[in-house]
Amino acid sequence: MNVRTQIRFYLNDELVVREAVSPRRTLLDFLRLDRLLRGTKEGCAEGDCGACTVLVGRLDAGGALVYEAVNACIRFLASLDGTHVVTIENLARPGLHPVQQALVDQHGSQCGFCTPGFVMSLYGQWLANSSPTIAQVEEALQGNLCRCTGYAPILRAAQAIGSYGDAAADPLNAGRAAMREKLLALQDGARVVVEAGDGRGILPANADDLAEVLLAEPAPTIVSGATDVGLWVTKLMRELPTMVFLSRVRDLEGIAIRDGKLHLGARVTYADAQSTIVRHFPQLAELWGRIGGQQVRNAGTIGGNIANGSPIGDTPPPLIVLGAELKLRRGAVRRTMPLEHFFIDYGRQDRQPGEFVEEIAIPLPAAEERFAAYKVSKRFDEDISAVLGAFRVRIEDGVVVDVAIAYGGMAATPKRAIHVERALVGKAWTRATVEAAMAAYAADFTPLTDWRASAEYRATVAKNLLLRFWAETSGTGATRVRELADA
Repeated sequence: MNVRTQIRFYLNDELVVREAVSPRRTLLDFLRLDRLLRGTKEGCAEGDCGACTVLVGRLDAGGALVYEAVNACIRFLASLDGTHVVTIENLARPGLHPVQQALVDQHGSQCGFCTPGFVMSLYGQWLANSSPTIAQVEEALQGNLCRCTGYAPILRAAQAIGSYGDAAADPLNAGRAAMREKLLALQDGARVVVEAGDGRGILPANADDLAEVLLAEPAPTIVSGATDVGLWVTKLMRELPTMVFLSRVRDLEGIAIRDGKLHLGARVTYADAQSTIVRHFPQLAELWGRIGGQQVRNAGTIGGNIANGSPIGDTPPPLIVLGAELKLRRGAVRRTMPLEHFFIDYGRQDRQPGEFVEEIAIPLPAAEERFAAYKVSKRFDEDISAVLGAFRVRIEDGVVVDVAIAYGGMAATPKRAIHVERALVGKAWTRATVEAAMAAYAADFTPLTDWRASAEYRATVAKNLLLRFWAETSGTGATRVRELADA
């Protein structure tokens, strides 16, 4: 395997070549401190506020050039090899850009600190869709916070941009073919290794190279979308001396339907999977749109959400009840396991040294199965779950013959409610059955109290979600479900 000791990417109109790169260096620090491009702001430094939003153009698994809004504060510089980074400065021209002019005319900016992030999010949307609906604009801005103006003028501005300019004629769209050729010219098939100080970043060329790297490295930190690992650096100040970035491992980005299952490569982002997920699992549409903000969904990956083993990850509970399986790889050896068996304890997963998640296979639900997932959090958009419940049931002649229930936020790992399931199987699918089964929750879960929710609240919500699922699947969805505050 050829090894290259520099990263190469385009920043606005300039080719950047860097050799001395710390793996912990963020794109935001590079822009503001190294290149003095200070239009990109630092707010939360954890991917929540959107003040640092930039566009990153990348070649997808099919070779198309796509531009996506991402958070520069938690995007590591080393991971940008072979991409095109676009900052607010790139919009400079005689007069304001159409996105900027619309915001000015609609009074969408006051202090201005958050405005560049809003501009870049709206710019990315306008390039792809110059006539968005209010709902589409709201989705694009889930990851951007404004504390001055309020959102009504920003929404009006977003819908007015099309009257200020033609998106097809914008330099970024007009130059898309030329930039695609430039990025293709950077694809040399080499492994990239960059170092600075006590840190080393490795970018494997493909999955085979990744397997080789992980066998050779004693304890590397694997970084996919960095929506979690980024905070390890910006908030927890962890050193992470060796980081292996998966941003160039495109053979882990496949999406396919075969053998009655949806197969997702571990590097598939939430955004890339969204249309397929919603088509085959429409019950996940709302949940999928509440995973972080748009910037997080553009960067975060399903495999990463699973591999980090968080007890409050959004995807494991629904995937567990659907019977998803993981394919893990160590060198040339592969093994498959049910997803629910992957989680052992807090911070511990069934993953050997040198092993990585290669693929997730999700069985398509049978026509007679009923399935739902519900997320409960303090904010509706862009918030971490207090409780996430997922449910699948198969009923024959009014009797439960098969049921799977899993929760996030209720234990040290995403976990099945085995005792509750046993209390339901073989019983009539009635409210009385469901309420009787609630006594079994105490055998399955002992939730904790933290700043997101109290243990009592979590226990009550978990039961209420089961009752909600029953109401929605029993033909009594319009029935008002009483709160179980005294349960």
